[in-house]
Amino acid sequence: MSLACAIQMDPIENIDIDGDSTFVLALEAQTRGHRLYHYLPTDLSLRHNRLYAKARALTVQRKRNDHFTLGDAEYLDLATVDVVLMRQDPPFNMAYITATHLLEHVHPKTLVVNDPVEVRNAPEKLFVTLFSDLMPPTLITNNLEEIVAFRAKYKDIIIKPLFGNGGAGVFHVDPNNENLSALIEMFQTINHEPIIAQRYLPEIRAGDKRIILVDGEPAGAVNRVPLPGEARANFHAGGSGGKTELTERDREICREIGPTLKEKGLIFVGIDVIGDYLTEINVTSPTGIQEINGFDEGQIEEKIWDAIESRYKKHRSKTPRTKQRS
Repeated sequence: MSLACAIQMDPIENIDIDGDSTFVLALEAQTRGHRLYHYLPTDLSLRHNRLYAKARALTVQRKRNDHFTLGDAEYLDLATVDVVLMRQDPPFNMAYITATHLLEHVHPKTLVVNDPVEVRNAPEKLFVTLFSDLMPPTLITNNLEEIVAFRAKYKDIIIKPLFGNGGAGVFHVDPNNENLSALIEMFQTINHEPIIAQRYLPEIRAGDKRIILVDGEPAGAVNRVPLPGEARANFHAGGSGGKTELTERDREICREIGPTLKEKGLIFVGIDVIGDYLTEINVTSPTGIQEINGFDEGQIEEKIWDAIESRYKKHRSKTPRTKQRS
């Protein structure tokens, strides 16, 4: 099978080839003989109800400072390619949401990974609330009195923005911290979305486990340990990776959420688990492949492409492609 695969992502010249998950997905696609194209989200155009991307043919290699080659720009009709990988980084803002609406014009005849409708409907910190029995005590509100009462009950809490990413804007507010009101005021000045408050989990000192699920099944995990004096374990916030194994509780969490992920076409998902609690379900450009591969013998990108190819075959048998003129 040789597929035409367009990758919607950030500038490829800026990626870290030793840590970027999209890079190894592109390498694996290339190894399988798939043709690659690269474009930015800002390169999308909807013209006469057909979706085009100003794209360039892409080749990749694991060679620092010489990891890619791009061809000449061309207007690529995304209805004529087989797969689109939606891999631009958050924030999950109106530009991100608009991209999902645009890609909806070609999916599923062109298989978009992850399903753009479900990505739009599954922002990390809201989607996870569908599985509240797996979460720590959590409050989502703009009401200061509610947050004050929440801290009075749980004493030690975390507050964070609803649509933040990479650990940005995450604050640990212990019982002696006098800055809660000022922090809420700061959040409300920056944006109008509700704020998340969660009971602080001291297990974070031992690490925040990132588990990757492929088509609803756990494929590997890495333990992210925060720096001393830091409440965030995200790699973007300086967290260090360590080898880990899935516990029975981890597997229980995966069994509960896996069928929903599979049903929604969320092929590549990263979840965050602290202690016994699920804290986030990441569907917008999840990361962690290379960190996990560094500790395990398995290659997660192979499992992801196996799942993509399998789902592509199923889609194609149901919706045979018809040639259309642009």
